[in-house]
Amino acid sequence: MSQNRIYLCLAHMSGNEQKFIQEAFDTNWVAPLGPNVDAFETELENYVGENKKVVALTSGTAAIHLALVACGVRAGDEVITQSFTFCASANPITYLGATPIFIDSECDTWNMDPQLLEEAIKDRIEKTGKTPKAIITVSIYGMPYKIDEIAEIANRYDIPIIEDAADAFGSKYKGQVLGTFGKFGILSFNGNKMITTSGGGALICENDAAKQEIMFYATQARENYPYYQHEKIGYNYRMSNICAGIGRGQMTVADDHIKHHQHVCQLYKELLKDIEGIKLQENPSSDYDSNYWLNTITIEPWVKVKGEENAYAQTIQGAVGGAGSVTHSVSTLTTDCQPNNNVEAMRIALDKAGIEARPLWKPMHKQPVYKNNPAYLNGVSEELFKKGLCLPSGPCVTDDDVRYIVKNIVESLI
Repeated sequence: MSQNRIYLCLAHMSGNEQKFIQEAFDTNWVAPLGPNVDAFETELENYVGENKKVVALTSGTAAIHLALVACGVRAGDEVITQSFTFCASANPITYLGATPIFIDSECDTWNMDPQLLEEAIKDRIEKTGKTPKAIITVSIYGMPYKIDEIAEIANRYDIPIIEDAADAFGSKYKGQVLGTFGKFGILSFNGNKMITTSGGGALICENDAAKQEIMFYATQARENYPYYQHEKIGYNYRMSNICAGIGRGQMTVADDHIKHHQHVCQLYKELLKDIEGIKLQENPSSDYDSNYWLNTITIEPWVKVKGEENAYAQTIQGAVGGAGSVTHSVSTLTTDCQPNNNVEAMRIALDKAGIEARPLWKPMHKQPVYKNNPAYLNGVSEELFKKGLCLPSGPCVTDDDVRYIVKNIVESLI
């Protein structure tokens, strides 16, 4: 087992990144455009296939924002998205003055429930007289959503789908890469994703015309004049040539990273199979092919874990996701929706053993900032949040690390 702390999911360099970065410096292409950007986009287009076009951007959040702009979302509109997700799936909707409408999850994939989706569409039409402007689907932790069912509903109501595949680089459904099923697809290359550009993301577009329009908005919406003429609001969202160079190096190991995450899942499965009350999230059928960006477990409430009585005895210092220096201090030890005591006790026990584990995403409809937004619920995402835990899954996690993690899980049980 590694003597260092075992982190949840960190990027792993291939050794090829330096070559592309050096080329950028040697040719003085240190800007938000250049040969690395063009080549990275081409490599991504070849990787996702389906004749799609790709625009490299500063983040996955920027990609969602531009996809919404391209779908014509404006102030006063409504956009449907999943509640069980990171805030970046919802926040860009509010950037535009539109309203996120939250849909709960189904139990198979933990993603958007198709039945609730259709109920919500009908209800929003009845209440507002307007059809929601877009649907942002999410493939949480790399697991594909129920694509066939949701696509059928979206097509019937003529609502474009924006696929948030930020967690799902390389995941597939029926052999097709995630992010290519909707009008737009979102990729993230944050430092903890399957491949990284240190930060960054990309928008998968239907065709070259859509790509050109996105690039127009991503480069401050400049018109063809010999001076700066702006007739629409644009954004400074293009990826830098340096970051794209990192991405090109990462593309050489992308398949290896995915295979490693999937291998780690199989090892967790084997080691956890006889532990009652702890369940690993897996592909629900052969149609699904998750990259297992994060391997996740649920712990039933009746499972007893050492230290439950002290689970929320102390205020957390800092915050998850490496944002500890820019968070607000809190005035209470608990909130009205949080992981069960046994889950928090397990997280603390693993942390003491040098193992980083985290709760699942807290549903957006339970976030104070979105407490007044419409939400269509069945209780699934709240239950998952209370029972779930993310386990280390990254390229640097070895087989011995996985055995050590499971050993500590077992030793924490009563």
